[in-house]
Amino acid sequence: LALLEADVNFKVTKDFIRRVKERAIGAEVTRSLTPAQQVVKIVHEELIATLGEAAPLNLGGGSPRVLMLVGLQGSGKTTMTAKLALHLRKHGHRPLMVAADTRRPAAIEQLQVLGRQIDIPVYTEDARVPPPTICANALKAARQGAHSVVILDTAGRLHIDEALMDELAQIKQRTNPQEILLVVDAMTGQDAVKVADGFNRQVGITGLILTKVDGDARGGAAISVRAVTGVPIKFLGVGEKLNELEIFHPDRLASRILGMGDMLSLIEQAEATLDEEIAREGAEKLLQGKFDLNDFLKQLQQIRKMGPITKLLDMVPGMGQLAKSISPEEAEKSLTRTEAIINSMTMKERRHPKILNASRKRRIARGSGVTVQEVNQLLKQFREMQKIMKQFKNPRKRRNLLSMFDGMR
Repeated sequence: LALLEADVNFKVTKDFIRRVKERAIGAEVTRSLTPAQQVVKIVHEELIATLGEAAPLNLGGGSPRVLMLVGLQGSGKTTMTAKLALHLRKHGHRPLMVAADTRRPAAIEQLQVLGRQIDIPVYTEDARVPPPTICANALKAARQGAHSVVILDTAGRLHIDEALMDELAQIKQRTNPQEILLVVDAMTGQDAVKVADGFNRQVGITGLILTKVDGDARGGAAISVRAVTGVPIKFLGVGEKLNELEIFHPDRLASRILGMGDMLSLIEQAEATLDEEIAREGAEKLLQGKFDLNDFLKQLQQIRKMGPITKLLDMVPGMGQLAKSISPEEAEKSLTRTEAIINSMTMKERRHPKILNASRKRRIARGSGVTVQEVNQLLKQFREMQKIMKQFKNPRKRRNLLSMFDGMR
């Protein structure tokens, strides 16, 4: 049921269950596991095997290397072009993005805007120039500009048609790409299989990029597409921000699909976005009993950098259902109200919340646009947090907490 809910194709699910059943019947139960846990372990392992091994981008051959992005309209190709360019630059490459989608209104302008945001050049020509010619000319420009990788943002359609495939075939012939990457919207669910199969048969794809995995879809489409095409998954788009691109790890996606969370991705996200010094300073103040509302505000701002709170909860094992029960908009509003309340306090009040009497609370409530009850609720939560942190006065627990921040280095 978890697989079908995660949008795994019915035939693929049926075949998967057969393999799990064959392994489970007569299997010896490990001493450390219950029979139920053993089945979960088998399911997880089979899911990893179905998803296939992680395959890095093929960036071999002469320079510049060419990555050709294909897919249906609305799958997120243009945004993915920028995400991929940013990812490659972080790994020492000099990418050039090519606006080869001359059919969709504003596609060229969209890529130019994204290029300016991340300071990566975009090659464009007049929209009347045929896309295969634009791509061939872009390669010449890339050689002259010493770019190591060229990323082609090709046109999409609302559905696969002959004209689209002919255009893509011409681009492929004239640019000889190292990778042809199909960008698939995870929210399309089981329709993703038909799309992937069509592109693979007519153009020949070398890799898959699944977008919008952060939404209601947990990535089950990845299993279906991988099983039907046999093509490896390269990346997952896990948010709207340009840095929200994950290299595909089969074990992590398997856990996410089964609703078991994805702590490794959460840790990586924390390492990439959190300020280590602020995090460590906050931890030390908590342990010393000196953590005040000013520190609380800093930590809150750090957490907000990591993305929507519901998305973070969804990565924590056992918290998936809680994440679904919370409205992302309401969670964001709650964090905004908390920030407003603390910002309406004086520095003295933040350092010494015990001095907050009734008149001070009324002033803070008026200044932050909330009720006095909400101010009291925040103060109560803060006191509860301080009580919990007192348990870390144990030297061993202190070392364990601080070692987490040493591991971020």
